[in-house]
Amino acid sequence: MFSKFTSILQHAVEALAPSLPLQEDFVYHWKAITHYYIETSDDKAPVTDTNIPSHLEQMLVILIQEESEREFGETGPCMEYLLHHKILETLYTLGKADKLIRLCGEVLATPTENEEIQFLCIVCAKLKQDPYLVNFFLENKFKSLASKGAPNVTSEDILKGQDSLSTDTGQSCRPEEPSGASGMEHTELEDEPHAQMDDLSTGLDSLSIAALPEATVVRPNQDYNLVNSLLNLTRSPDGRIAVKACEGLMLLVSLPEPAAVKCLTQSTCLCELLTDRLASLYKALPQSVDPLDIETVEAINWGLDSYSHKEDASAFPGKRALISFLSWFDYCDQLIKEAQKTAAVALAKAVHERFFIGVMEPQLMQTSEMGILTSTALLHRIVRQVTSDILLQEMVFFILGEQREPETLAEISRHPLRHRLIEHCDHISDEISIMTLRMFEHLLQKPNEHILYNLVLRNLEERNYTEYKPVCPEDKDVVENGLIAGAVDLEEDPLFTDISPDNTLSNQEWLSSSPPASPDHPKNDGKTEVHKIVNSFLCLVPDEAKSSYHVEGTGYDTYLRDAHRQFRDYCAICLRWEWPGSPKALEKCNLEAAFFEGHFLKVLFDRMGRILDQPYDVNLQVTSVLSRLSLFPHPHIHEYLLDPYVNLASGCRSLFSVIVRVVGDLMVRIQRIQDFTPKLLLVRKRLLGLEPEGPIIEHITLLEGVIVLEEFCKELAAIAFVKYHAASTP
Repeated sequence: MFSKFTSILQHAVEALAPSLPLQEDFVYHWKAITHYYIETSDDKAPVTDTNIPSHLEQMLVILIQEESEREFGETGPCMEYLLHHKILETLYTLGKADKLIRLCGEVLATPTENEEIQFLCIVCAKLKQDPYLVNFFLENKFKSLASKGAPNVTSEDILKGQDSLSTDTGQSCRPEEPSGASGMEHTELEDEPHAQMDDLSTGLDSLSIAALPEATVVRPNQDYNLVNSLLNLTRSPDGRIAVKACEGLMLLVSLPEPAAVKCLTQSTCLCELLTDRLASLYKALPQSVDPLDIETVEAINWGLDSYSHKEDASAFPGKRALISFLSWFDYCDQLIKEAQKTAAVALAKAVHERFFIGVMEPQLMQTSEMGILTSTALLHRIVRQVTSDILLQEMVFFILGEQREPETLAEISRHPLRHRLIEHCDHISDEISIMTLRMFEHLLQKPNEHILYNLVLRNLEERNYTEYKPVCPEDKDVVENGLIAGAVDLEEDPLFTDISPDNTLSNQEWLSSSPPASPDHPKNDGKTEVHKIVNSFLCLVPDEAKSSYHVEGTGYDTYLRDAHRQFRDYCAICLRWEWPGSPKALEKCNLEAAFFEGHFLKVLFDRMGRILDQPYDVNLQVTSVLSRLSLFPHPHIHEYLLDPYVNLASGCRSLFSVIVRVVGDLMVRIQRIQDFTPKLLLVRKRLLGLEPEGPIIEHITLLEGVIVLEEFCKELAAIAFVKYHAASTP
């Protein structure tokens, strides 16, 4: 009754008020309808008790009047506005979805659950087609956070704030957010094109209502019932319903509308749902799972989690729980990958804080060897699995921290988890060492610049591992035979007096072994000739400690093809990082600063120095990580890891110098082992499966270490050659 009286009063006011142009009057009535949906707090009131019917009636009268005043077939401005803004489609959507959305998912496992999820998914699909319509599904309730005595915010202020979010063209504007209105800090991430991602240009600070009167901060307390209903249905006992609900959420997080993104991340439980479910599934895993099972379980796609224990011939305890966890992690990864950038940042930060730090970190920091092994294997698996750049960034910050300044020995434990994981690379348990090294190896293959910079590059920036010797005029260029002035020719070093000409290759032989052309890379001026570098690595291991030339198909050239392919892949990853083509000029480097290779290289060099006394599997993993590092196309990495002729500063070591010390130790120990060469050849053939296993051979650890050392030197020689070839290709 009251609404009818209000309607009559409104008609009277309009009759007495000065007449407006038809289009302005039409727009006024339409905005009155849209403002009702955005502002109403009485969401259960029937539409007949509102002014909506009256405004719709006036809009119809205006359209009829406009048509009568124009010639037949001519479209007036009011009809143009109706068509341009899709008013009929909006009314249809509002009429079909109004209040019904809230009922969906209120009770799980109801007979109508299938119809509910179909309805919600249709609405989501429509919103994907026309994202602006999502604003009509956000119910704003404003709370004033003004200090005591500050003026109240009027409804007019709120209407102005809402008007600032949309213009007559239906486009969203992005006003600056009041300071402190957002609880999240905007993180600047590196851009990478993704065909399936929406526009990622909106930052977190852009999601706001227009600035309101001074001394007052207004936070929207919005209801996003569409999201809330889908969140409820993700808990459905029917897996098909839950998957459909997840698909609906994936559509909603990709919508570019700022108001919807802000409501999604700040006023719904989406972040909590993702992280809490991750945490509960992680905690449901057995305390001990075989790392090989974690590594080899089949690839997980979140929508295809239909594991049947009875049909699985390779079942193991905890496999169902493991697949459930990896499946949900895959969903989180894909959701963040598809989300609008601001939503993606908020979701990834929630995973970082609530799951990585809250759940995974205590497991990785524990002292139980079994617990360390299982948790590290799980970390390794999700490092391999993650595909979202934004989630990867948070994972990298979790593992390594955000530090980019050079390390010092006194502060290597500044980021406790990073310190602990690197220490685990040299753990008393070989299994833990191998698993942690594998995790770092896969981490280094991820397309994120901070990984390599944090682990290695920040410590090589000033090139203070070198000793600067001013070049004399007569030594301006590289001297004959490719030696840098002041460098020592290893072929004249007493350590390598037994080198035979058969073990070296001429310039022409290097060129004939050249792999196919690789991506262009700027040539480093003053680089030592490649044949000298390659021969240096190939000649490191003395003849009596070599066994590969006795076995067909194990020569140096077998590494060239793999090195070329891997280097090409690394160049593609690093291309957008804009690395320099040549080392930083020594005149501009701070060579006085004390050099520390960093915690990561320190542990790797220490393990490399013990290659003759470590298990075969450990040695394979250590050399694998070092070869990965050597492949990166950064001039400082190339110089420090692959140039035997770099003038090392006092007290510094490089990869080459570490290997030289190992070879020196080897030459002494060889003299004490009877029948060393036949035993070495037998061990190699057993490792290759060319000889059956037999009686245990004495000094087996050392013999296997020698074989790994020889192969590693050949691999480094191949990498050095491939990188030189890429740099010299026009």
